[in-house]
Amino acid sequence: MTSTRLPGKVLADIGGQPSLRLEMDRLRRATELDALVVATSEDTSDDAIVDLCGDMGVAVVRGPLLDVLERYRLAGEELGADGIVRLTADCPFIDPAVVDRVVARWRAGSEDFVGNCVDPRTYPAGMDTEVVTWVALRAAAAEAADPADREHVTPFVRSRPERFPAARVDLEPAYANVRLTLDTPEDLALLREVAARVPADAGLADILRALGAQPDPA
Repeated sequence: MTSTRLPGKVLADIGGQPSLRLEMDRLRRATELDALVVATSEDTSDDAIVDLCGDMGVAVVRGPLLDVLERYRLAGEELGADGIVRLTADCPFIDPAVVDRVVARWRAGSEDFVGNCVDPRTYPAGMDTEVVTWVALRAAAAEAADPADREHVTPFVRSRPERFPAARVDLEPAYANVRLTLDTPEDLALLREVAARVPADAGLADILRALGAQPDPA
């Protein structure tokens, strides 16, 4: 809720419902996820998020406001998870089929990290999905000292491929030029436009068509 560029964005109204509810409803259709947990902060400003999660029946873990990595560790520990799927709350139109594709790739391999938002990216911002093994995430939580590593969760693992083998999932053709994330007032206006043009369960291809999006130049 304390986002500096767009305060309260997690609960911003998109198509008549809070952004976070829109995202959770979409993620509930993902078949490769065993559980959904919102990892928010202990700050009182985030009490509203906890209240909404209670209404949605979504589990919540609370931890340090600025140490997101520790929140993920707490969530993984509580779940007894083998792997953690990092999905940020600024992706209200995330496609569950995209999430399933990334997670299925992780399940099929032996890498510690699999993601679709590693540079050079091919998916639109707003479809970001990363999977990290519990072993790797726990190591990052224990060892990472850089504040950026702790805020963004996965850089510690991604920057050490010799220690944590990684793989990427790409979109062909690429649409990295499209922005479907919620970070600024301009983003909010666009996402409200998307909500007016497509049904709530629209997939990425439907959204791209509705926006008249063109692939990245070859």
